[in-house]
Amino acid sequence: MGFSFLPKESNFFILFSKQAEFAVTAAALFVEVTTKGIYDEETVRKMRSIEHQADEVTHEIIERLNKTFITPFDREDIYTLTKELDSVIDMIYTITNRMRVYKIKEINLDLVEFANVIEKSVHALTVAIEGLKDTKRPQAALDSCIEVNRLENIGDNMRDAILGKLFDTAKDPIYLVKWKEIFSFAEEVLDICEDVAHVIESILVKQA
Repeated sequence: MGFSFLPKESNFFILFSKQAEFAVTAAALFVEVTTKGIYDEETVRKMRSIEHQADEVTHEIIERLNKTFITPFDREDIYTLTKELDSVIDMIYTITNRMRVYKIKEINLDLVEFANVIEKSVHALTVAIEGLKDTKRPQAALDSCIEVNRLENIGDNMRDAILGKLFDTAKDPIYLVKWKEIFSFAEEVLDICEDVAHVIESILVKQA
């Protein structure tokens, strides 16, 4: 019997926590590689491994969603939350791989700063996700969502300042195009983190 009429709330929360852990691992690796300026095959292999493991958890959540009759909150919210959280990891992998493709072999301090902001945002998301286990006491989760929103605003300002500096100083148009894309991708990670936070906020409001 693959279909269950029994609630499996704890299983969903365990899987969400696993997904969040992979996001934390990906963000930490991104900080490490930007700090060292190493974007080689080994680095991409490590990030790809994290991304694949996270994909497996995403698929498990969706499969469980299709088999479970009673869910801890709206099915649409579960689906959106797991897909958006997976997208955070996908985008971090995309940046790392793109830098390998572009043969970038330098430490860019602006990107190091961006990586640290991304790591902070992902950590805030893990707190918010843990808060979904107790929707009757949502303040810690809501505060973490506010922090994710704050960090996204910081990312917007950072991207604009960095791109402005690049356009003012870069002499090589190919160099400019490469880094413009990289920093746009980095800011997109923070955008997706904010999307995850919005889903969590919506769930908490519905469950209040």
